[in-house]
Amino acid sequence: MENELRQLLAEVQARLLGVNVLADLEVVRIEVLGRKGKLAELLKGLAVLDINEKKVIGVVANEVKMGIERAFAEVEDKLSAAAVLAKNESEWLDMTMPGVTPEVGHTHLTTQAIEDITNIFAHLGFVRARHPEVDWDYYAFEAMNMPSDHPARDDWETFFVKGEKGVKGKMVLTPHTSNGQVREMEKGVFPIRMISIGKCFRRQADVRHLPSFYQFEGLVIDKKASVTELKGVCDYFAKSYFGPDRVTRLRPYHFRFTEPSFELDVSCSVCSGTGKVDGVKCKLCKEGWLELGGAGMVHPNVIKAGGLDPDEYSGFAFGWGVERTMMMRAGLNIDDIRILYKNDLRFIRQF
Repeated sequence: MENELRQLLAEVQARLLGVNVLADLEVVRIEVLGRKGKLAELLKGLAVLDINEKKVIGVVANEVKMGIERAFAEVEDKLSAAAVLAKNESEWLDMTMPGVTPEVGHTHLTTQAIEDITNIFAHLGFVRARHPEVDWDYYAFEAMNMPSDHPARDDWETFFVKGEKGVKGKMVLTPHTSNGQVREMEKGVFPIRMISIGKCFRRQADVRHLPSFYQFEGLVIDKKASVTELKGVCDYFAKSYFGPDRVTRLRPYHFRFTEPSFELDVSCSVCSGTGKVDGVKCKLCKEGWLELGGAGMVHPNVIKAGGLDPDEYSGFAFGWGVERTMMMRAGLNIDDIRILYKNDLRFIRQF
């Protein structure tokens, strides 16, 4: 048995001289050292030897096994080094060559608008605030002077969250960013000059409406806030965002949470506010003005809900859709608001 073991070592060493690739080396390794390999088969003969012979043959078997493993390791190191060298030669890389620049994305058109709007109002001292986009209907409706039977609480207008009523009513997906007005007053830090931008949700979908959209809410609470200041803020925004030739007008309207209330219009960029292009009625605005959004003086009941005395404090607020406002910028020519979120790269890459 000793001769057979030493003969096996010699055969393996001779056979490894003809192995040139790692894959062939692994085949030989399994054939010799595998669970059913030649070495394992020889060692089965130890079972029939007496104790003294086992001691002698056991030493020889260990020497042979270590010799075989050492022979495999030497060949593996040599073949691995050769494979690395061959790979380096075949995949040579010139580090001085210019690389391939990966494609880099950019912020979405809506995100760009949010950043622009935030920066414009920052110049007037408005501080960016964030409020819940899933809130109690108290902050979305009741605190905003909307009673329980107001149409805006209808299921066709508002997304309600399933669950039990809390102290402040049901939970809703905020239909407007105005839910932040009373929340901001409850902080107790005055005067307030806030700009809040967040998502709103309404059951609407057409060329001018989305079920999920962004709105920016401006709120000023002070002891001497006035309509004149509101008009000045609106004009400053219009000239900064749309261009120096654009102006705004306040048109009487009705909102539950402001009194007096206004619809804010901005002069049309196509006809420069004249309502006519080459003597023909403007196709976009028809009369020189485009509706921007709502505004007004904060209703006394809203001020009371914020824990303030309406005889001491007054304020004004405005809430406009980010996407709708952005679409009024000259040169964009976006005639369907839904295209903003269709993930069409041909559209997105333009901006």
